Amino acid sequence: MSVSDDTATQVDDEPAGRRGSLRSRRPAVVAAALVVAAAIVLVLVVTTGGRDEPSAGRAGAAGPVAGGTLTYALAGTQVSLDPAVAATAVTGLIDRNIFDSLVVQTGPATFGPWLATKWAVSGDGRTYTFTLRDGVTFHDGTPFTAEAVKATLDHVVDPATKSAYAASLIAPYEKSRVVDDHVVEVTLKRPFTPFLQALSVPYLGIQSPAALAKPVADYRPVGTGPFSYVSWEKDKRVTLSKNAAYASPPAGASHQGAAYLDGLVFEFVPEDATRYGALTSGQVQAIAGVPPVNAGRLRSLGGFDLTVQETPGLNYNLYLNQTRGPLKDVRVRRALSAAVNVAELVKNIYFGRFPVARNPLSRTTAAYDATAESELASYDLAAAERLLDEAGWKKGPGGYRVKDGRTLALTWPYWAEGNKEQRDVLAEGVQAQAKLAGIKIERPAVDTGAFVSKYLIGGEYDLVDVSFARPTPDVLRFAFASGNTYAKAGGNVALVDSPRIDTWVEEAAETSDPATAAKDYAAVQHEVLRQAYVLPLYTPVQLTAFSAKARGVAFDAQTYPVFHGVWLGA
Repeated sequence: MSVSDDTATQVDDEPAGRRGSLRSRRPAVVAAALVVAAAIVLVLVVTTGGRDEPSAGRAGAAGPVAGGTLTYALAGTQVSLDPAVAATAVTGLIDRNIFDSLVVQTGPATFGPWLATKWAVSGDGRTYTFTLRDGVTFHDGTPFTAEAVKATLDHVVDPATKSAYAASLIAPYEKSRVVDDHVVEVTLKRPFTPFLQALSVPYLGIQSPAALAKPVADYRPVGTGPFSYVSWEKDKRVTLSKNAAYASPPAGASHQGAAYLDGLVFEFVPEDATRYGALTSGQVQAIAGVPPVNAGRLRSLGGFDLTVQETPGLNYNLYLNQTRGPLKDVRVRRALSAAVNVAELVKNIYFGRFPVARNPLSRTTAAYDATAESELASYDLAAAERLLDEAGWKKGPGGYRVKDGRTLALTWPYWAEGNKEQRDVLAEGVQAQAKLAGIKIERPAVDTGAFVSKYLIGGEYDLVDVSFARPTPDVLRFAFASGNTYAKAGGNVALVDSPRIDTWVEEAAETSDPATAAKDYAAVQHEVLRQAYVLPLYTPVQLTAFSAKARGVAFDAQTYPVFHGVWLGA
């Protein structure tokens, strides 16, 4: 089916994410991960926030019924179906249904068995030995064995894969050794406590070694999950069908055996109004990204369930490139932060649905430190002007600051394909408020190719807006470690090069002492706000709506819906 634009009831365009091939070999998709991926995230634990009261029609429902196809409309579009290559939230959401993981995240720092039934860690923290499930088969008929684990991890770190994200999750990976068909030994270069969490995400889902051995042009995603890949119509939809032989759900799954649904269709519908109208008119059974202005109205309609979840990981932040031009001066960075009334903008645009951020880390993430807010250069226009005066930037023609004959102008590229949640509107507000302090923000519109090559790789930007969802404070390493630049599958778009921060994130990742890790992560939060490497804007909130006919809906740790146990009632 296709979604009709005739159902639009409210105009809030949300352009789709980056276009691409089934298995792109370019690393461009990390940008989409940063800008789009935090739009949707996944974990077996529902984060802060919760599920709005279900409609009355759900009460007294009969037991699960097999059959039917559920259509889920997303704001973004697919980039690549290879989880090792892509990093977008759309990829994670879709691939979660195709690929199982070795372990499942069951809490902030707890994990349960999935394809691995048990595991042991060596005393030095460098070697993990996994015992694997027997009797599991990939969608192409290939048996699941230790060789598949080795092939998957080797594929992720292979430079030829050009991983946009997954490789950074297992940066210390050294090698895997097949002990026997159902035991695999994974060796790391150094202790790495976030390793199990990394293994739980769909980007490290276990792939069929037979599928990975095929030429790139012939790649199709083949996993052991509850649904198998059928087709991908670029910029339109991805279709999956039930894996009737499925028998490997994770610990805590709602039921054993095959999914109830016969199929899943993921429709790519970038326009907020069209997506919302498709749900209310019955064209689709679920949507991601309910427009905040429509959230209350949807609940009042009845017949729908609205789930509200704050996304764990990195907030939607504005990152300041501290290696370039005026932003080399911390006074200018702090002046920009003080010039923007973030609370006012977020309240007016998102109707109170999205929390104002005062930390790069979401408050739903472990090791979040509320005291770091004290380092933030909060809104104070007079203070912003004083800082600019001290830095030698004086008011000039048109109200903009000038120094040595140069206007204080900052480049913030606008990547329309990555826009969502009215972030373009928020950017206009930031632009207008910065102007009051004499800071000119230029917003050149760019396509995906230019955004990646000229800006993210070429570094010709001063500001970049991104968010990233991952339920672990290790996301701070991804965002601020000096070695985690975009070109290295990381998210350090502020181009921070701080030995202090590197020491903290490395120690936090290596230590087995939670208190030491928490102290290190807190230090990072304080430092990046003190240095104004980042201006926090808001915490992304997953507003996900299902028709009341869709039952058994659950969510995992990154706030992705889990479709294995979903069924369609009358």
